[in-house]
Formats: sequence, structure tokens, C-alpha cells
Amino acid sequence: LAVHTEHVFASLPQMERGVAKVLGGDPKGNNFLYTNGKSVIIRNMDNPAIADIYTEHPHQVTVAKYAPSGFYIASGDVSGKIRIWDTTQKEHLLKYEYQPFGGKIKDIAWTEDSKRIACVGEGREKFGAVFLWDTGSSVGEISGHSKIINSVDIKQTRPYRLITGSDDNCGAFFEGPPFKFKFSSTDHSRFVNCVRFSPDGNRFCTAGADGQIFLYDGKTGEKLGALGGAKAHEGGVYAVSWSPDSSQLISASGDKTVKLWDVGTSMALTTFNMGADVMDQQLGCLWQKDHLLSISLSGYINYLDKSNPDRPLRTIKGHSKSIQSLTVHKNKGRTGENNCFSGKGHSNLVTKMVVDEADQLVTCSMDDTVRFTSVTKKEYSASNLVKMDVQPKHVSVATGGLTLAVCIGQVVLLKDQKKVFMLDSLDYEPEAGAIHPGGSTAAVGGADGKVHLYSVQGNTLKDEGKSMEAKGPVTDMAYSKDGAYLAVTDEKKVVTVFTVADDYAVKNDFYGHHAKVVTLAWSPDNEHFASGGMDMIVYVWTVNDADKRLKIPDAHRLHHVSGLAWIDEHTLVTTSHDASIKQWTLKF
Repeated sequence: LAVHTEHVFASLPQMERGVAKVLGGDPKGNNFLYTNGKSVIIRNMDNPAIADIYTEHPHQVTVAKYAPSGFYIASGDVSGKIRIWDTTQKEHLLKYEYQPFGGKIKDIAWTEDSKRIACVGEGREKFGAVFLWDTGSSVGEISGHSKIINSVDIKQTRPYRLITGSDDNCGAFFEGPPFKFKFSSTDHSRFVNCVRFSPDGNRFCTAGADGQIFLYDGKTGEKLGALGGAKAHEGGVYAVSWSPDSSQLISASGDKTVKLWDVGTSMALTTFNMGADVMDQQLGCLWQKDHLLSISLSGYINYLDKSNPDRPLRTIKGHSKSIQSLTVHKNKGRTGENNCFSGKGHSNLVTKMVVDEADQLVTCSMDDTVRFTSVTKKEYSASNLVKMDVQPKHVSVATGGLTLAVCIGQVVLLKDQKKVFMLDSLDYEPEAGAIHPGGSTAAVGGADGKVHLYSVQGNTLKDEGKSMEAKGPVTDMAYSKDGAYLAVTDEKKVVTVFTVADDYAVKNDFYGHHAKVVTLAWSPDNEHFASGGMDMIVYVWTVNDADKRLKIPDAHRLHHVSGLAWIDEHTLVTTSHDASIKQWTLKF
């Protein structure tokens, strides 16, 4: 029995309107870094389907930066903790942890020898700190600002210089080590969002919410001019990134453009128009080798094309919020390429999804609707929407165009996308449901810890007066693909399997989870099924032998699994509240 991860389909960056997103790049130019929730995501530049996720922060992580040596990453979170961890091993062992101040860390910079770290943000008693990476002892003072510091950078050539940019509309210039405040620059009329030295150290620039980008001498801090004359951008500038040869830079703006600048002439060489929607605002950018990346408010990662500025070379899409459900549709090839359905879809959280025999994705949502959307067309349409009286929480499908929707206090049978029958004066609260693949029986699991059976007769559900006991309130349930078994998960940490042909007698109870079991899925071989719980464990069980099981202990470390699906009998996919999707290969 063995299991290994085949693919990690990582989440996108977590974005917030009006807040810059700092991207990290590794010194060799192969990977880039960003954060989402409590995770730091490392992605390969050439093939973003190759990803690694670091999830050891107990709080939301805001920024992560490689040490110039490439061996360590420093990441900072909203509580003010900095974790410095190994990049060379899969385990990412923690080297040091510090708390330079209490409050959100917004940016981090290393000295070129990888020995000193500066961090800035929203501290209560101070807005920044600079310290030795191995002892945490201070190597200077970051003073001179009266408000939150948004950005910090350190010159990567000697003599060292340090710069900061703040919500007090000022930039500050420091010499060191030990780093001491020299002077402020008051050229910006609004927040300073980003400050960056050129790789050769000869210049630095500051970018602000006023649409301005100013250039300064890297050694003296003397102002050299502004990019683009009166204004660099029509909207606020959130991020800048220099070219490796220090002759050019890119800037990302709320005006939904990225601009490529020639620093010598202060002229824009190219303007990349990223769209017209508010979600197309540009909040982050990174220049690595010959890759130019930008991040949209949507979380999309854009690879810019200098020769075709209105069309990115590629756009990486995906999830940026916690994933609630997943299902599989048979299709050729698995690359992790993805896209959103087009058109106007659900207006609230989607709680459950299944694919029916007509290749429609059936989804139920907290917006009180059930939708039927063609998996081939991938387009939402207003006509394929069924409005529910109350919020649906679970859907299942069977042959003959049948759908069973379990809602708060109601069970609804749909046929060919129309409501045909409703059970509502129930003496239990329905939590989950399953229709037998043959379409003859509907099973509904309740908060009363029972599974209630109904026969499907024409367009009605008839209470058969038969119920089976689960071990606790039911959380999820599913028939095996061949209809031979019904598996039920419950809050009391157990999975129970019933044999359909044997009048639903208990086949086996499956013990192992340490907490509420929340989701389950049958293998296409009908002999195995997987379950996921609040204990963050995924088990793969064998129907005929409750002791024969595969355990995936940290499927999504520190996050419980929200969805399970099988691609084939040896391939399981998991989703989680960490907004990532993982594909596992199982050997029995």
C-alpha cells in the first residue's frame, strides 16, 4: 500500500482591492513566490503546474522572499512573525522564527550576503526592524515614519543602503549597517506603495498611489527625476520590478495597465492593457530573467508579451478562495490547464457539485439555486437555473434525468431540470442525500443519525418507512458506481457501508478518523472509497476489509479536505480550504 503526490494545482495569490501584492523571485530566476491564506506558494516560472506549498504559519501569511543565496525563504504573517525556512528539502525545515514587532508584516528584504533581514509593516510600537538572520539581534533602527510602512528594500552592492515607503506619503533613506535614518523624501502626494533598488545598486525608485514613479541615486539618495513626465500612470502604482540589467523596469497600476520603462530616457517603451474590468487592476509584478509577470485583482497571474502588449503569452487561473467541493468529468489529458465557466453564475458559495449522464455539471449554492451547466460548453445560462425555496446543501444525480437536492428542512426531487416533488414536513433535519444509480431509491441522511429510504415512483418520493442507523449525524453519503453499496459518513468519526441487495444490512464500519468525517467518494472499481475529515486525514478504504486502508495524514497540511474525487482506480484528487488541488497516485 503506497501513496504519493502526482500533481499540486496551487491556489492563486490572495488579493485585496487597493492593496499591493509583493511577489518574490528566486536568485536563479527559476521560481516565484506568493501567498494565499496561511500558505506560501512556490511556483516554477517555466512550468507553473510545478508547485510546492508551505503551510506552517498559524496565521495568514502576507509576504515571502528568497535569501540571495537561494537556500532559505523568509516569510512574514499578519501577527508579525517571521519564519526562515529551508528551500532545498521537501520538508522545508524551520531554521529560525522571530517576532520583530506585533502586527502585519508587509514587506521583507535581505542583504546580498543573506545575513541580515529588514521587515516593515503595521507594528503597534514600531513600523520596521532590521536584524541578523541567525540571532535576531538588531542591526539598526527603522525610524522616520509616522504611519504604516508598506515597502522596504536593501541595496545589493556595498556600501549598503536601505529604503522604505510609507502611508505617511514619504520615502526614507538609511545608511549602514548599523542602519541609521539619513533623510526623508516628500516627493509623493499620496501613499508610497513600493520602493526598489536596481540590481546594480546605482538607482532606486519609489512608486505611489498618486500615479508617480520617482528615480533616485542609489548611493546618495539624490532625486534624479520622474518616469513619464507629469505622471507615470492614470491610477495608483502598486508595484515595480527592475530588469536584471538595471536598464528598464515594469510598473503595475490600478489603471489596469502594466508599463515597461526605459530608465535612461524615463519613457514608457510599452503599455500592456490588461482589460476594462475592475478585476483587471494590476497589483503586483515581477521581472525574472526574460519573464515579465503581473498579478490582477482577480488573482490571475499574467505572463506579459513585449511584442503583443494587449495579449499575455499566458494567464494562469485557478482558485484564490477556499474550495468547497469538487467533481470529475472524464476528458482527455490532464495538464492542470483550467478556465472559469463564462456567463453569470452562482452569486454565493457553491456547496456541492456532481456531473450527470447528460454531461451537465449540477451545482447547488448558498444563493438558493441549483444550476445545470454543460461541461462541454462551459457557459452558464439563465435558463438552466432552478430556484429553491430554501438553501440547498447537497445534490446527487441518477439515470433518467433525476436530481435529488437536499435543502434546509426539505428534500426536492428534480427531473430534467424541473422540480417534480418535495418532502417538507420531515421529523428530522436532512443533511445529505444520494440517489441509487438505477434511479429507484433515494437515501437521505439526517442530523438524527439515521439514513431514511424513499422509493422513486414516477415523479414522487414514497417513504418506505425504513431507516438505517449511522453512528452520528450524517455529513455525506454516496452509492458505489455499480449501486451495490451505500457509504455514509458521520460526525462521530465513522464511515458505515450498507449492502443494498441485502436489505441495506451493515457491510462494515470503518474507524480511523479522529474527528468529524466530512466527505467521501467511491473509486470506479467499486471496491475502494476515500473519506476526508476535520482531522485533516484522508483514508482510502477497502470495502471487504476494514483493516486494509491507505492513510494520507497531511493531505493539505493544517487544512481539512473539503472534496474528494477519483480520476481512475489509482488516482485520487483532493481539494481543501487552502484553495489548492492535489492529485495522488495510489498503489494497492
